Amino acid sequence: MLSKEDTVIGFIGTGVMGKSMAMHFLQAGFSVIAYNRTKEKANELFEKGASWASTPKEVAQQSNVIITMVGFPKDVEEVYFGEQGIIEHAKRGSYVIDMTTSNPTLAKKIYDVAKKKGIYALDAPVSGGDIGAKEARLSIMVGGDVEAFQKIEPLFQILGTNTVYQGNAGAGQHTKMCNQIAIASNMIGVCEAIVYAEKAGLDPEKVLESISSGAAGSWSLSNLAPRMLAGNFEPGFYIKHFIKDMNIALQEAEAMGMDTPGLALAKNMYDRLAQSGEENSGTQALYKYWKD
Repeated sequence: MLSKEDTVIGFIGTGVMGKSMAMHFLQAGFSVIAYNRTKEKANELFEKGASWASTPKEVAQQSNVIITMVGFPKDVEEVYFGEQGIIEHAKRGSYVIDMTTSNPTLAKKIYDVAKKKGIYALDAPVSGGDIGAKEARLSIMVGGDVEAFQKIEPLFQILGTNTVYQGNAGAGQHTKMCNQIAIASNMIGVCEAIVYAEKAGLDPEKVLESISSGAAGSWSLSNLAPRMLAGNFEPGFYIKHFIKDMNIALQEAEAMGMDTPGLALAKNMYDRLAQSGEENSGTQALYKYWKD
């Protein structure tokens, strides 16, 4: 276990979820160094005692646990392997943890290159959205060496309530693909149910009260359907990022020779929403597919 006195956490990516995650480490008494492309988005962290780094390189040089929570695989590639990247500048014996939902192949590449430099790498994507991040109730799926996982697990427990070691490098990302595949078709069902209730002349809030605790219950039904009804389409998770995840899952499934018709349908529907200007809305904006 890493002690608070000897641990400096570098956090790269303080967006919708990352800011809350970094805040939990501050509240737990850890030293935190933050980097974000838009510095102002991390102001709340600085007010609570976090330090600022102007590049991923500076984060790597000053930290011994480096966590990344960025947007797309290309962003992960840049912060790890770019000129100012983590791998080139991280200290031997440090831990690098990518919590972005990214490509399993890229997770393996980070692991392999890091290992040659004496750096421990874990891929640890999360599920739970903005609510899970704020309330430290994330589900965390981890790939990499089990010994590294055991060292870092107490830090994961600060962020979530369900941390599961899934296996070798890339296993965390593959598990997150399972998560996204399950959500993709489920979101279609949630939206169709709400629109059906409205067209049938029912009170959709009362319908939710009945079906959310029965066999149809799901996280999306309980947490995102009320946002739909309130007209709240602010992102707990961006549509553009969900499309990115579905693209990764489709590519990985194709490589395994697997057909994913539910995932393909959801991807097509979200693509149409993004093309209509909804890419920066939350995933619950799929409701608008039937309303526009």
